Amino acid sequence: MSPVYELAAVSARIRGATLLDGVSLSVTAGETVAIVGPNGAGKSTLMRLLSGDLVPTSGTVRLKGHAITDYRAADLAANRAVLSQHVQVSFPFMVAEVVGMGGGRQPRAEVEPLVAAALAEAELDGFAARELPTLSGGEQQRTHFARVLVQLACGEADHGAGALLLDEPTASLDMRHQINLLESAKRRALQGTAVIAVLHDLNLAARFADRILVVRKGRLVADGAPATIITDDLLQRVFEVEARVGTTPGGLPFVLPQQMARTATAIAAARH
Repeated sequence: MSPVYELAAVSARIRGATLLDGVSLSVTAGETVAIVGPNGAGKSTLMRLLSGDLVPTSGTVRLKGHAITDYRAADLAANRAVLSQHVQVSFPFMVAEVVGMGGGRQPRAEVEPLVAAALAEAELDGFAARELPTLSGGEQQRTHFARVLVQLACGEADHGAGALLLDEPTASLDMRHQINLLESAKRRALQGTAVIAVLHDLNLAARFADRILVVRKGRLVADGAPATIITDDLLQRVFEVEARVGTTPGGLPFVLPQQMARTATAIAAARH
């Protein structure tokens, strides 16, 4: 598989603060990648660099072989679709209208079946005529996910498999819809899309991802398959939590929150 993303020594600094420091990585077509790390580690900064919303202070980000800074906005939208961490829509747009926005300037006749399919996939059948502000937070998140699916479908129809970027997509969802969203994303990967998601739940990350990137203090400190990344040592060293990592019969690592405890280092830091 050819690389969809290539990052070479990418750093991001804002007003003297280093948010990301010398990150190099490659993501191939059809790969599912989870980005994990503690709060303030640089996960969302990395996602903004991948989306093209943030220009690196140094280093290069390449999307499908071209510097991401060389893309016009319309071409960028056609080659990568982004579900941001926070999406605020205060106007009373109907759900179907919001989802249809993912079609951009595509003819309405071509977009309408994509909207219907995305609504069904996001389990929003019957919501098309509802005004977005009347929905719960989770329902609004699923609406925006459906919009992104339409954008991805339109872009890939013209430009081939691209990238789906998800920044904490499950934060406002119940357990069933968390699983549904991530399984929808995995189906796109099976079709050749590179799927990259920022996730806080290590159990979801292990279930979703072929590969996990661990970010700490702006640096990429680990990169590999879930079984090699999610370990007792990682929990202690990166998250400052003591716990025993278990393994499912299928070989996936898991962590029980009931077993977690802060490390002595974390407790001492909290006291100061």
